[in-house]
Amino acid sequence: MPADPVPLLPAPIALPAPAVTVLSLGDGFWDEVAPATFPAQVLRFRNQRAAAEIGLDGLSDDAWLRAMARFQPLPDNLPSPLALRYHGHQFTNYNPHLGDGRGFLYAQFRAAVPPAPVIAGAPEGSAVPGALRLLDLGTKGSGTTPWSRGGDGRLTLKGGFREILAAEMLEALGVPTCRILSVVETGEELDRHDEPSPTRACVLVRLSHSHVRYGTFQRLASLRDRPRMERLVDYVLQHLHSSFPAPVLPPGVADTPVARLLATTVARAADTAAAWMVAGFVHGVLNTDNMNITGESFDYGPWRFLPHFDNDFVSAYFDHGGLYAYGRQPGMVEWNLHQLAAALSLAAPPGTAADAAAVLAMFRPAYARALAARTVWRLGLLPRDSAADQALAAAFYRFLASAPIGFDQAFFDWYGGTASEARAAVCPDAGRYTGPLFAAFYRLLSDYVPANPAALRHPAFQQDRLCSVLIGEVEQLWQQVSSHDRWDLLSEKVQQIRSWGSLLAGHTG
Repeated sequence: MPADPVPLLPAPIALPAPAVTVLSLGDGFWDEVAPATFPAQVLRFRNQRAAAEIGLDGLSDDAWLRAMARFQPLPDNLPSPLALRYHGHQFTNYNPHLGDGRGFLYAQFRAAVPPAPVIAGAPEGSAVPGALRLLDLGTKGSGTTPWSRGGDGRLTLKGGFREILAAEMLEALGVPTCRILSVVETGEELDRHDEPSPTRACVLVRLSHSHVRYGTFQRLASLRDRPRMERLVDYVLQHLHSSFPAPVLPPGVADTPVARLLATTVARAADTAAAWMVAGFVHGVLNTDNMNITGESFDYGPWRFLPHFDNDFVSAYFDHGGLYAYGRQPGMVEWNLHQLAAALSLAAPPGTAADAAAVLAMFRPAYARALAARTVWRLGLLPRDSAADQALAAAFYRFLASAPIGFDQAFFDWYGGTASEARAAVCPDAGRYTGPLFAAFYRLLSDYVPANPAALRHPAFQQDRLCSVLIGEVEQLWQQVSSHDRWDLLSEKVQQIRSWGSLLAGHTG
C-alpha cells in the first residue's frame, strides 16, 4: 500500500494540473523510475532559505526525510520520479548514451523570482523579480535508472558536501546557480577510484530553474524527431523563459520561436560565463549535458575556485588537455551554444540559418558587457558606462595576470575602489600593488566611487581574513566532517558565506 502523502505545512505553491508541468510534453522525454531504498537516512543539510521559496520550510524532519530521502510523491505533483533523456558532447565528443543515470526529476513548483543583487548593466534578459517561474527538484545519488550505464547510481557524501559549498559560494557571489536543498547520508559504503574507499554515501536534492539541457535538444535532433523538438521549444518558451524579458533580436532576424529561445539562452549563457570568471570559479566539466536552458550552473563535481589569476588553471584531474581550464570557459560555453543552435535547426523555418548565426554573434559582446558589469559590482563600485567599465575590468585582469596576488584578496582589498586605499596598503599583498599595470588599473579606478559606502565600515572589511572557498579549506573542513562528524563547522561556513553574500548584495545591517 502506498504511503500517505507528506503533510505539507504550509502548503507549497504547487503546479495545479499536469497540463502545465513536464508531463505536458508527453512521452519520449523521460522514463519513470523508482528511487533506491537506503539502509539509513541521516539529515546532514537542510536549506531552509531555499525551501521557503516553495513552501517546504514548514516540514517536520520526518516529513523532510520522507520527501528528500524516500521520495514519497508530493501531493498534487509528479506521481513518480522521472529520469530525463538527453545526449551531449563530452569533451567535444558526441555521446548518444547519456540521460539521468543517478538522478531524476522529483517534483515541480511555481514560485516568485526572489530579489537578486542589483548588477547594473548585467545580466541581459535576467529574470524579473516577483515573476512566477517554474522550479524543479532534481536528485543526485538516488539510485540506478535505464541510463546508469553500469554505474551504481550513488553519490559520495564528500561529493554532496562539495556541492553545498560550491552552490552557496556561487550564490553569494551573484552567480546564477542551482541551490542545494537537501543532503541526506544513506548508510552505504561506496568504492571510488578518486576518493579513499570505502567512502560514505548520500542522496542530494537540488532546487533549480529547469533541468532541460542543451543535450535534451541534441537528442531530439539526433533522432530527427521534429514534432517533439517543436513541442520542447514551445514548452521552454511558455514555462521556462516566460519569467525573462522578451529578447531583442538582431536586425533582420525573423521573430520565430527558435530565434527567441536561442537569443534568450545566448544572453543567459553569456552572463553565467561572465559570472564564473568574476567569481574565479572553474566548473571543470562544461559538457553540453551540463548546460541548462535557463542559464543556471549546476552539477558541481571537480570544481575549484582560483587561488590566483591563471587562465590555464584546471580543476578536473581528468581534463588532461585543459579543455575546460578557467580561461577557456567562455569559449567552451560559446561552442556549446553552437551545438544547441545546430540541434534547434531541426525546428527552424527553412532559410533561417543566417538568423541563427546572427543570434550566436550576440554572445561575445553580451559576455564582454556582463564581465565588466559583474567586475564593477564585485569591486563594490557604482558603474559608469559600458565602455569605461570594460576598460576598468580589462586593466584589472591584466594586472592580476601579472602578479601572484590572491584572486579573492584583490577584490577584497579594492572593494569600494580608492576609498579602500588605506586598508589595501596594510593587506598581506600590499607590496604587490605596484608596477605599470597596477598604475594603469589604479588610474581608471580613481574615476569610480563606492556603490555602498556603508559597507566599507562593516566589520567584515575591518579584518584581513576574507570569505573564500579554496581547495585547502574545503579539504580541511571535509576532514573534520568525515572523521569527527563536525557538521556544525559546515553550518558555520555556510552562514559565513551567506553573510558575505548579503554584504555584497548591499545589505549592511
